[in-house]
Amino acid sequence: MFEAVAFLIIGLVFLVWSADKLVFGAAALARNVGISPLVIGMTILAMGSSAPEMMVSATAALDGKTDTAVGNVLGSNIANIALILGITAMIKPLSISSAVLRRELPLMIGVTILAGVLLWDSHLGFYEGVLLFVLFAAFILAMLRISRNEKKNGDALIEEQESEVPEGVSNGKAAMWVVIGLIVLPLAADVLVDNAVVIAQYFGMSDLVIGLTIIAVGTSLPELAASLAGVMKGEDDMAVGNIIGSNVFNILAVMGIPGILNPSILSEYAMGRDFWVMLGVSLLLVAMALGKSRSINRYEGAALFCCFIGYQAYLIMNMTA
Repeated sequence: MFEAVAFLIIGLVFLVWSADKLVFGAAALARNVGISPLVIGMTILAMGSSAPEMMVSATAALDGKTDTAVGNVLGSNIANIALILGITAMIKPLSISSAVLRRELPLMIGVTILAGVLLWDSHLGFYEGVLLFVLFAAFILAMLRISRNEKKNGDALIEEQESEVPEGVSNGKAAMWVVIGLIVLPLAADVLVDNAVVIAQYFGMSDLVIGLTIIAVGTSLPELAASLAGVMKGEDDMAVGNIIGSNVFNILAVMGIPGILNPSILSEYAMGRDFWVMLGVSLLLVAMALGKSRSINRYEGAALFCCFIGYQAYLIMNMTA
């Protein structure tokens, strides 16, 4: 058991590290071949924080653990809002000024409701997975178009995203990190999933709960790092934008993967319990971010954090469900 915990932690560390290096190398290569910083920021960098979830979801689906893959999506989205934004807002209140974010928030709610529609019958099918991927491509194209328009108006989020694109990196170094990331990322995901299953079996945890707890929190670490770094640099829109983008990517891309790779019947609790928690914290975020103050203050951050702690405590007390 101790060995499984140790390997799970090692898997998480290398999963997050390799995802970061892969995104760094890919963004540097894209810049070197002439792709604009705006396009890189809205695609490679925006999707980068969801890379661990994508790889874990694919690994779990191929291992026949679709409940774990879907639990990873639902749990990560809950953790992104309630844990990460909760902690970030408690450290420093977040102001939201970007017009792009104010458009993305309702879209996030729409995508979240779509997830509920697809999970309503506790089954995730192949064509549902394909639909999610098609919508994911449409979302990327739409955001690129909106971002180009808002860039002319000096939108804060667009400027912050462009500033994050690496420059001055040689093609050789960038390619090296891409190759290393592509090799280490799937290996780390495999180690993580295999040992999470061992731990789940030891404690009698269901596949769904292991995805909602240990794996969801672990794969959300890049979002936590990005949000904390953003708020420390005064880039509040970037901190919130990473979370909104990650949640949309998780539903459209990450949840689409198990639908395509391993269409399956899901635990009834995914829809009956966890979806409603995800929708609830998403609506809380919208109410805070689009309210009169256009901000998330420390008290609201504390409320989000308490929601997360309460939810995790409930899962642990009912870990076989």
